[in-house]
Amino acid sequence: MDQQLKAKLGEFARQVRIGIIESTFQAKSGHPGGSLSIADIFSYLYNVEMNIDPKDPKMENRDRFVLSKGHTAPALYSTLANRGFFPVEDLKTLRKTDSYLQGHPDMKHIPGVDMSSGSLGQGVAVANGLALGAKLKGADYRVYAIMGDGESEEGECWEAAMFAAHYKLDNLCVILDSNGLQIDGPIADVIGPAPHDEKYRAFGWNVIDADAHDFDSLEKAFAAARACKGKPSIIIAHSLKGKGVSFMEGSVGWHGKAPNEDEYKQALAELGVNA
Repeated sequence: MDQQLKAKLGEFARQVRIGIIESTFQAKSGHPGGSLSIADIFSYLYNVEMNIDPKDPKMENRDRFVLSKGHTAPALYSTLANRGFFPVEDLKTLRKTDSYLQGHPDMKHIPGVDMSSGSLGQGVAVANGLALGAKLKGADYRVYAIMGDGESEEGECWEAAMFAAHYKLDNLCVILDSNGLQIDGPIADVIGPAPHDEKYRAFGWNVIDADAHDFDSLEKAFAAARACKGKPSIIIAHSLKGKGVSFMEGSVGWHGKAPNEDEYKQALAELGVNA
């Protein structure tokens, strides 16, 4: 990848992480850990991969996106804001009573949100419907969805896996945020869903491994997904929960906890901001 583009993507991801910390601190609630782990993925999706237009959020031929792990809305909101869909300043209103930035994505009120989500397990099924709809209309837009590895314990995810393979939804790309942690602890200790790669191959998917924090790796992964015909693709993106903030990295305790003032200042300082 061109070094100038890589630098741009890195800076965008940094701004997304700043927005995640800012919004969850101001809300005194939210899910920073799993939001931080997908910041680099969002940076690539919304700056390189997806066909979108912040000035025309409902553009008919836009690529669609579904955040299946809807509790990580701070990452999506920060991405949309930094991409120009709405003011970055509005991130400070996360979860406030009169704010349009609710705890989970809301397609009726938030520019750039294609599907309301939050109930784990449902997002990929919805993405299936969007992808099949594009096929039936003869449209050439693609559909992307991010799901959590803990979320993959839900049975509906595997029903969706069968559906997508059966209908040969090669315009669908699911990104599995594989950070190994969920609210109750390591996923291997809760209901270990591994091995994801072997299971999805058995279900008829094109399986791609990627480093969630390496833009060269993401570039290759998304290119491989686009090149695949006749079957849906899943990118197993190996990530670090809390990536970018030292005391949140790899810690299950930051799944659903907002930083206090001291933690907020330390996190922003690590991200290059003086709070």
